[in-house]
Amino acid sequence: MNENDHRGAGADDIRRGADAHGGVDSTQTFGHDSDLSFIPFGSDLTETEIEAIGALPARAALLLVRSGPTAGARYLLDTDVTTIGRHPEADIFFDDVTVSRRHSEITRTGGFFELVDQRSLNGSYVNGERVDRAVLDDGAEVRIGKFRLNFFVSPVDRGAVAGG
Repeated sequence: MNENDHRGAGADDIRRGADAHGGVDSTQTFGHDSDLSFIPFGSDLTETEIEAIGALPARAALLLVRSGPTAGARYLLDTDVTTIGRHPEADIFFDDVTVSRRHSEITRTGGFFELVDQRSLNGSYVNGERVDRAVLDDGAEVRIGKFRLNFFVSPVDRGAVAGG
């Protein structure tokens, strides 16, 4: 046998090695790049969602789950650090294998919110771009695993930022 007779064995060995090494993190990779295309939702908010955004207090924000297993859920962001992940103690718990246990955080500094990826397997996306960290603008789309969310700041803060 020559070297060319063993070309396909490498991939099988890698798969076997991955299986033997597994167990540390059971996060599954999420499709291919084509699955991550950015298609904005636009402004198709329900009346209830519009009211919830309008009622936000100063220095708060809201994440609306637009698609994924918990579509329709709303998460209030009113602390300096909000954790997102598959770990049961995460502030925003997404029970899905496409989400890492400690996937990302949303940090608040003054009136600004920033998404910070926590070295997740599938990455964190803002407006279709994979990011390590990104300031969240009003209406931004966030993707965590197969969950698509929209981020909205308090109207009180929106006015202050625009005015100053």
